[in-house]
Order: sequence, then C-alpha cells, then structure tokens
Amino acid sequence: MVQKIRIRYAKRGPLRFTSHRDFARAFERAVRRAGVPIAFSQGFSPHPKVSYTPAAPTGVASEAEYLEIGLQAVRDPAEVAKALDEALSPGLDVLEAVEAHGGNLAERIDASSWLLELPGVTNVDARAAVETFLAAGEVLVERLTKQGRRSLDARAAVTALAVRDTPGEDVDEPCAILDLVVRHVTPSVRPDDVLAGLRDVAALTPPVPPRATRLAQGTLTARGQITDPLAADRGETTSGTPSS
Repeated sequence: MVQKIRIRYAKRGPLRFTSHRDFARAFERAVRRAGVPIAFSQGFSPHPKVSYTPAAPTGVASEAEYLEIGLQAVRDPAEVAKALDEALSPGLDVLEAVEAHGGNLAERIDASSWLLELPGVTNVDARAAVETFLAAGEVLVERLTKQGRRSLDARAAVTALAVRDTPGEDVDEPCAILDLVVRHVTPSVRPDDVLAGLRDVAALTPPVPPRATRLAQGTLTARGQITDPLAADRGETTSGTPSS
C-alpha cells in the first residue's frame, strides 16, 4: 500500500434502504469496474483495504458517509472519485475524495448532524414536544437488537434539537423539520430513538413515517460546531460549521 484515500459518499432516494453490508459489496464491485488499484491484505484470504466509519442505519438517507481505501499505486483522488461515482448506482454517490495525511479518520468523528422531516406535524406541536424532550433528565426508549430488547437513554446523547422555522407553513399539509445533533456514544443513539423518545414523553406521533437525513459528521467542538473530518487532509483549519 503506497497511498490512502478518504472518501465522502451519499445514500439518496431508494438507495437509502441499502444496508451497510450491501453497500460494501457494491463498493468493492465498483472498485473493480473502475480499475482502481486497490491494495489487499496479506494471508490466506486477502481482502481489499477498505475501512468504513460507522454507517447510517438502513432506510436513512445521508450526505456524509465516510470510508478510507488503500491503493497499491498513486492516483489522483479526484479521478478516483469520478471513476467510483460512475461505477456505482445512482443514489450511491461519491461526493469527494482526498489523499489521507496522517491521523485516524474514525478519531475525527464523534457526532452527527441530522435533519428530521415530520409530515403531518405542525411546528407548534413539534416545538412543544421538543421542549418536553429537552427538559427531561432521561428519556428511556427500547430498541430491538440481536440480543433482544434493550433500553437506552435517548436524551443523554442529544446536544441540540430544534424546530426549523418554515415561514408560510401549509396548514393542510404541515411538515415540521427538526435539526438534531447527537454524540456518537455506546450504545449508539439513532434518529428513530429520538423520535421514539418524542413519542413517549410528548405523545408526538407523525401520521406518516418521518424521514431522516444525516447532513454532517465530525468532531463536535465546545461551541457546538461539527468540524469537517477531511479538512485536515486538505490542509484546512477545522473551525467547523454550526450544528443547528
């Protein structure tokens, strides 16, 4: 391996239902089709040098998924990004690629910013529910896991939750939009956990399924901003963007 490239990609539209395992298989096929000189591990069962950061849940859209690949020949990251994007199905979109310059990509990511769309919910009802949620010291919700049902605190990981102003809200077809920022903790707190918490503590139940989109990942600063995990590889400062 002579070069590492870090990639930001998106999951959009129907492809948001692609599981992480399915995406990994699709990505490795795209690497072969694109002719990217991927490096392989040693041993009896070599596998491509691809490292993933924690993926968004299946069924959730994202504009900020990250992975890192190792190459056995030096390539222009922009050309790699273009070739991979063309080899992947529309909806699995490579947005950017940069050459890695030290550090650990996973250590640059400890929080996510999300946009939650709640069709059928008015801003007034959403704000009341958010206030109740934020005022709670603990919001326990249940999640079904491979080990059975487990309880977790959906409130503890939330650092910001607010209803976005939407002037001229459609009275007949309202759709409240929430900006959510969560820290990456163990067990992870996902958007559906926060929505379950809003339902449990404030009886907020959208009449149709909500939509969630991850907008950003990075390090959460003391000022509540999320830094770009690829900024250091570009040689930029990591001042961050507002989390909400």
